[in-house]
This record gives sequence, structure tokens and C-alpha cells, in this order.
Amino acid sequence: MRYSASSAMLSAKTKAKRSRERRSSQSRQSAGDGWKTRRAAGIELLVAESLAAIPWLVHGFSTRAGGESHLGGERVLNLGFTDWDARDKVTQNRGKLLSALGAENMALVALRQIHSDAVHVFSAAPDEPAQGDAAISREPGLLLTVQTADCVPVLLADRKRSVVAAVHAGWRGTLARVAVKALGRMRLEFGTRPEDVTAALGPAIGRCCYEVGPEVAQAFAGQFAPASDWFDGPFEQLALGEEPNPLPWLTMMPPGHQPPPPRVQLDLRAANRWQLEDAGVAPRNIAVSTLCTACRTDLLFSYRREGVRTGRLMAAIGIRARAH
Repeated sequence: MRYSASSAMLSAKTKAKRSRERRSSQSRQSAGDGWKTRRAAGIELLVAESLAAIPWLVHGFSTRAGGESHLGGERVLNLGFTDWDARDKVTQNRGKLLSALGAENMALVALRQIHSDAVHVFSAAPDEPAQGDAAISREPGLLLTVQTADCVPVLLADRKRSVVAAVHAGWRGTLARVAVKALGRMRLEFGTRPEDVTAALGPAIGRCCYEVGPEVAQAFAGQFAPASDWFDGPFEQLALGEEPNPLPWLTMMPPGHQPPPPRVQLDLRAANRWQLEDAGVAPRNIAVSTLCTACRTDLLFSYRREGVRTGRLMAAIGIRARAH
């Protein structure tokens, strides 16, 4: 079926309605559904109850308020070394995060993220950040972190072998199965079995707000059989490479007034959840936050909503340092 002006109007109305419904749901949502908030050191963290139940584990997902950085007239907890923020302020913010987690005696391990499927295993804190998007360790005293401002932060914990991982999954990393490759590396290095893994997918941009073009739809359609379940909009048309409005005069609109090319909305968290389940992680052991970064800029940072002058959230996981 060809894409027409009337179908474009219908699609736009449907998209707007769904967006309003999701935004309304987001505005009412608390941490609930297996998540809770914790206030400490003047900041607020989100924690997954399933991970919090593991006694040797430290973890948390940062939120926006309460830091030493200044953005738009407010004090914010920016945890990334961005161009607009002073390095010493970010360092202070990271210190607050460690205090809030009760991890003052742990070494924070950060990555130089590149939207890849590169996975690193750490037995000690590196002198310089490694380039990649997933970190793994079984060493007590290391706090593995990833930074996000819309992408999906994924934390993994092997309950039996005390192995942890932190993963950064944007659309490119999701397409490359970075979370599953981290799980596979945990198995290769430490014998992790997927059935022993608890996973938490933190706040990220939701399908209500994450609009992408035909190149993304086509890439996902070529990689994943259930990809259509993760998209709203004319996914089948874009996935098949059908050219919208091949004959613009059929729209009966004057030159320069044709409908814009159709786009679709992607649910990155659903895609990552499916990948983990497909790899053998039990659905009951996967906690997924429904907070959308773009809808909740009162609580979170969103690059898509706010542009380059926004902060970075941090997801952190580690094994408690042994008492001496």
C-alpha cells in the first residue's frame, strides 16, 4: 500500500494520541513496578528491587537534581565531562554518587563510550578510560558505570558467581546486541549462565519520544524477526524500503508542500529486553524502568529533548569491597 497524504494525516493523529497518552502515564508514574527511590548525600537514586535484594551488590541509577553543577538556573547532578560544565564540579558530583551508594571506598570505572559492541573485562581500575560500551568485573571494590542521556543503561548481575556488568545501549549498540555480547563475555570469562543473571534496564527515552528514520527501521528489520513489535508508525513500509510519495503530484499539494517523509518510533528497552530473554535470561529476572528521559526532564537528562547543553546520568554496579 502506498503512502498518501490522508494516511499521513491519520498516522500523525494516531501518533499524537499515543504520545499524549504515554506522557500522561509518565506524569503520573513513580518509581514503582519493582523500582524504588532512595535519597542520600543530597541526591536521589533509582534502584531496582531485584538487584537490591542481592546482598553483595552495590547499584543505582542517578537522577538530575542535587548536584554541584549549574544548568538553566538549577543545581544538577551532571556526571559526565561535558563542554559546558567544569571538571571539578563533575568530580564533586561523582563523589556524591559514591557517597549515596555507600561506595566511598570503591574505584569508579568509566568508559569512553562510542556506540559500539566493544566489551571490556576489568580486574583493576584503569589509568585511562577504555573505549567501548560494556564493562564486566568480578573484582570487589570496582564500581562499573555507564553514562546516558537517552540511551538504555543495562546492569547485569550473576547471582551465583558474583560477576557484574554495566552496558550502554543506544540504537547502534542495540542493533549490534551489545548487552547479549556482554552476557556472552561473562559466560566465556567466568562461566556465567543466563538463568543465574538478574538484569535491570534503567530510565531511557521511550517509544513515545524516540523518532527515527527509515535507515534505522531497515537495519532492525534485517536483524530481528520481532522488530515490528518495537516500532510505532509505518514500520513495514520503511522496512521494505518503499519510497513514500514516489509521485508527489498524487498528493494534490503544490510544490514544496508535500508531507514530510514518514518516520517511526522505536522502543529501545523492548528491543534489549527481548535480546536478553532470547539469550536465556528469565523474564521474571529482568526489571525495566518505564521512565522516559525525554518526558521527564524534571527528573532526568535528555539529549534528544534538551540538546547539547544537558547533563549525563550514570548507572553504576559493583561488588562490595571486602572489610579489612
